[in-house]
Amino acid sequence: MRELGPIGQLLQQGVSEFVVCGGARNAPLVESISRAAEEHPEIKIWQQFDERSAGFFALGRVNATGLPAAVVVTSGTAAAELLPAVVEAFYQKRPLILVTADRPESFRGTGAPQAIEQEGIYGTYAESGAWESWSRFGPFHLNLSLEEDAAPETAFPDLAAFMAPSSRLVIQGLAPFLIEDIYRGLVVIVGGLEPEEREAVYHFCKDLDVPLLVDPGSGLRELLDDQVLVDGDAFLAKNPPGKVLRLGDVPLGRFWRDLENLTEVEVLSVTRTGFAGLARPSQTVTGSVGRVLSSMGQVEPIGDVLDLLKKNAGARFQVDDLLQAFPESEPGMIHTLSVIATLGDSVFLGNSMPIREWSDYAQRTVPYDQIRAMRGANGIDGQISYWLAATADEEKSWAVLGDLTALYDVQGLAMSQQTGGQRILAVVNNGGGQIFNRLPRLASFSKGAQDAIVQAQEVDLSALAKLWKLNYVLISSSDGFDALDELPDGTTVVELRPDRSETEAFWTQLKVMREKRK
Repeated sequence: MRELGPIGQLLQQGVSEFVVCGGARNAPLVESISRAAEEHPEIKIWQQFDERSAGFFALGRVNATGLPAAVVVTSGTAAAELLPAVVEAFYQKRPLILVTADRPESFRGTGAPQAIEQEGIYGTYAESGAWESWSRFGPFHLNLSLEEDAAPETAFPDLAAFMAPSSRLVIQGLAPFLIEDIYRGLVVIVGGLEPEEREAVYHFCKDLDVPLLVDPGSGLRELLDDQVLVDGDAFLAKNPPGKVLRLGDVPLGRFWRDLENLTEVEVLSVTRTGFAGLARPSQTVTGSVGRVLSSMGQVEPIGDVLDLLKKNAGARFQVDDLLQAFPESEPGMIHTLSVIATLGDSVFLGNSMPIREWSDYAQRTVPYDQIRAMRGANGIDGQISYWLAATADEEKSWAVLGDLTALYDVQGLAMSQQTGGQRILAVVNNGGGQIFNRLPRLASFSKGAQDAIVQAQEVDLSALAKLWKLNYVLISSSDGFDALDELPDGTTVVELRPDRSETEAFWTQLKVMREKRK
């Protein structure tokens, strides 16, 4: 039997989606993929000119399907552009496959055009070598040195099923954690979850009956609202429990970072990725969160030992009052948008301010069908590309991003021409990275340093929409949300311009309220 070429081998690994950045060096690979698609109509080919966005788009497809996807690029710096997506896939533990065309080995180290050192370019972030050695629990790099006259492949196998990685379930340590010294008080922090993990986590939290911090990416924030601490990060900073149990991805909130210094708080994480998320000593149970909790059986209630929910009750009313008093502030606009977005198939939350403000100020009563975030490395790169890919099969999807985040992946909007349905990209335009203005330590920096960190901008986002022939809506007041009642099909850029004075008043009054709490 004739030995399979690299594209045939990818089909054997269960790859049926390819994100292609075409070039002269990888032309034989692109032709091979095209021929394979003619033979197997279930193969999907996406096209992108920007390798950095292409990598994140491929990762978004992996997230949506649970199957490996390959991003195929040419040689030289094209391969280097994939590194951000590789890093993200590594921390998400997703089977993203990088196919990089390379010049013949004799060109390495010569400085010849488009000849760089591509072998091992992704370091510890991607596996390479024989397919048999791939753990399938993270990225894999296939670097192909191609001669100038390399020919496309002509023989392709049937598509194989992807063999998902399996691991032995070890839950030692979790049961004692839920029993020993429980008088110190327990808070459960729920980070991002896989869809199949959510039911088990929901019942586990209800059975424990303890106070919670719940990231929106868990999909459980609204369903568990009666146990959720409102403005919880600030509240727990003043009222830390003795024990914290984290379920899922690394949490987004400030209190999780505070735990680095709160070494007296005992921490145990149950996580699919195995990353502790803290530099200080803590315990980690690695495995599917749903499987780990289901293996425990029904747990005994612990309850709110420290009466944290009772102490926190006033915060809920205070936050609601501020949202009503300042509807055109940034948190107020996020709240209004969160109500409207319940009508979509999904919501994607961009890193930085939007996901944090959504966590604290979005509506709390109506669950979302699907809610996503990209929290592997917590960066703002590739968010548009990832969102469009993850929701490509949906009828109506929302994304909420900050202005710098959107600008950082503006070329990702090119993929909107290849996705159907209705896509609404809400960009909170507050004139730059205003999240940094909220960092206490930044106040002591020089004005020059502050300006460099905040990166103030005055970009006309309507021009961005025009560039890609997208629909555009500007909302600068509460009445402006009426324009979202009937949006056309395709992709719409919705620019939210919060009132700066209302936003500042919101944060000022919230700070006063926090100082008055216990």
